[in-house]
Amino acid sequence: MAQGETGEKILHAAGILFAERGFAETSLRTITGMAEVNLAAVNYHFGSKKELIQAVFTSILGPFCKMLDSEITKLEADTAGGTPTVEQVLICVSNALLKTPAETGVGVQRIMRLLSLAYTQSQEHLRKHLVANFGETYARCSGLLQASVSGLTPVDFYWRLNYMLGAVIFTLSSYESLRAILNSDYGQDSGLEDVLNSMIPSLAAILKAPSSKG
Repeated sequence: MAQGETGEKILHAAGILFAERGFAETSLRTITGMAEVNLAAVNYHFGSKKELIQAVFTSILGPFCKMLDSEITKLEADTAGGTPTVEQVLICVSNALLKTPAETGVGVQRIMRLLSLAYTQSQEHLRKHLVANFGETYARCSGLLQASVSGLTPVDFYWRLNYMLGAVIFTLSSYESLRAILNSDYGQDSGLEDVLNSMIPSLAAILKAPSSKG
């Protein structure tokens, strides 16, 4: 974890550059150049590029998962004795996501671009880091989603969950561009919260649709 102002400057620059260029395409010299620190500072604060990548995700997902756990705990208390609906669980995720920028200083669009990289660029060390540190929250949330639907095999659920994640990551990582197109073509605007609210029924439908094998 970063310590002090220099570490935070490195973390901030790395988050911006990784989201814009990717992990392999971003050198430590480019990061330290933006952060206006020397190369040795990366080794001092983070140890290596791999550990810096992990620290970027921890700085975002740590606050997000803490808020998501809190949202889920409230939901479980409100639905004691019953199973939450898909929509209720997705609202928990949406609420936590909307609160994350205020806690991290990182916008939702950049967060989603970084998550996209975690899926599309080969970084096995990052996957292990995310599972070890945030797997419990992920399992808690996905477990509630799986319990809220019936008739899906574990493999069906796995793919449905990834269809949902793909839709969310694409839409939110492209949010500003899609918003500009909407404004240009339809003369309308949609705030981030409005977009998330409108996505929930569609995302829920992905999970609740009957299995093609049924």
